[in-house]
Formats: sequence, structure tokens, C-alpha cells
Amino acid sequence: MTKTYKEIQGDGGSDVAGQIAGLQGRLRDRMAAVKCKIAVMSGKGGVGKSTVTANLAAALAARGAAVGVLDADVYGPSLAQMFGLRGRQLTYDSQGVQPPVTASGIKVMSMDFFLADGKTPVVWDGPQQEAFAWKGMLEMHTLREFLTDTDWGELDYLLIDLPPGTSQFATLTDLLGKPDGTVVISIPTAVSRLVVQRSISMITEVLKLPVLGVVENMSAYYCGGCDSERPLFNGPEITDYGGTPVLGRIPFDPRMAEASDAGTPFVESHALEPPAAAFLTLATELKTRVSPAPA
Repeated sequence: MTKTYKEIQGDGGSDVAGQIAGLQGRLRDRMAAVKCKIAVMSGKGGVGKSTVTANLAAALAARGAAVGVLDADVYGPSLAQMFGLRGRQLTYDSQGVQPPVTASGIKVMSMDFFLADGKTPVVWDGPQQEAFAWKGMLEMHTLREFLTDTDWGELDYLLIDLPPGTSQFATLTDLLGKPDGTVVISIPTAVSRLVVQRSISMITEVLKLPVLGVVENMSAYYCGGCDSERPLFNGPEITDYGGTPVLGRIPFDPRMAEASDAGTPFVESHALEPPAAAFLTLATELKTRVSPAPA
């Protein structure tokens, strides 16, 4: 006959079940002040997911929303650099960890703030035997602490930038339950569409969660000098993602990479350029699909 943890005698007073319940309660309390939690993910790496996240956050902030961004890529954090926040010291008070804030008011939390410098890797200290098992638990614990212990305050949108693949998306839903929306990033190539459609199938068919839509990044090449768009990839235009709507198409502009390296989202540094306008249109589209409830 099987027993639950609570029925097992002699746990040494650790009360693991009570500790877990307490953590879950703290997480619910913290997230209660966040009106819309949006997961940004892609099954494919190299599609500019973090660039889209940073500029979408900037576009939402420009539209008057209170925005926070969680860099959930534990091993390859990049958003601190993209927002110009690398090297910021975290501070603590009675409300929790105070996240660094950009000039436009975007709150950011990332593993980058815990690393000594740009060369420091993330290495878990523990026994190497069966490391595949306990490393996953540590990753989940880290994500939970970022969500629970950070003083996010009242937010209209919390964008959660997930690493490539679907494993961390499943971890996120284990922690939060159903997110208010999921945005999937792709580029207009057959390979990317194939991988992205598999990710969408995992979310909708296995996890039984809805996807708001696809953002097609690098949809064209924008020539700033000639003020025109040209195809960036050869081959037929990708227009279908298995029936999932396309929320927006973002043209590639080389200055976008320069802006990320400089620590200012393109939407802020080149606000009048067409690629920035595409992000602003995307923010408007997102707000129509997932709008914060009025206070």
C-alpha cells in the first residue's frame, strides 16, 4: 500500500510538504500583483528570441505598461547586457530582492547579476553521479527563486524569456500553472518552421495550453540607407505555422545587434525606424489579445 509523504513517520521534523506548500504560497502571493505573465519561447536556437523579448518589453513600456522581464536562460543569460544593466549590484530589503531597473522603468532579473564577470560560467556544485537528475531540480529551484524572491511589484506584463527547447517551458508551467499567454519566436526558414511547429504541438497537444501566436523575426532585411526591405533568406515565403496566427513580422536591421551590444533596445535608440514600428505594432497586438484587467 502506497503512502503519501505526510503519512510517513519519522521525517526528522523536516516537514518537506509544509516547506513546499509555503514556497508555493509565497509564489502565488508574489505573482498576484502581476496581471499578465507571458512566456516567450522557441524550439529553435538562433532566432533572436532574447532580442525580440527585450524590444517587445521596451515597446510595451513605450505604450504605458509596467513591465518586468525574467531571463530564464540560466546558462546563457543575455538580457542584462541588452538592457545595459550588466554589473549592477542587487540590493535586498524587507520586500525581497530589488531587481535592476532600466531608464524606461523595465525591471529585469537574470542569472547574469550573480556572476563575477563575463567569463564566469554557471557551474552547479554537487556530486557528479547522476548529475542529470539533481541539476534539473536546481534549475527549477533557481527559476522559482527568481519569480518568488524578486520584488516585482505591480506589473502589467512579466515577460519570461525561456531558453531554446520546451523543457524549461514545462518547468515554468509546473511552477506557475497556465501562463496568460505564450509567444513563439521563429524565422522564415523551413527548418525553423519545422522545429517551431513541433514546439507548438508540445504546448498545445501535450501540455494542453494555448499559444497566442508566432512572431516571425528577421522576416526581411531592412536597408536603413535606402529605406527599403529586401528578402533576407532565399526560398519560398513561410506563411503558415500549422494554423497558429502570426502576431507580427520583424525585419532585420544590423543596427539592432549594435543596439543590443550597446545595452539599449532598438525600440528606444531608433524609435522612428520601421523595425521599431514593427515592435510597437506587435506590442499593440499583444495588448489586444492579453490585456491587463483594469484596477
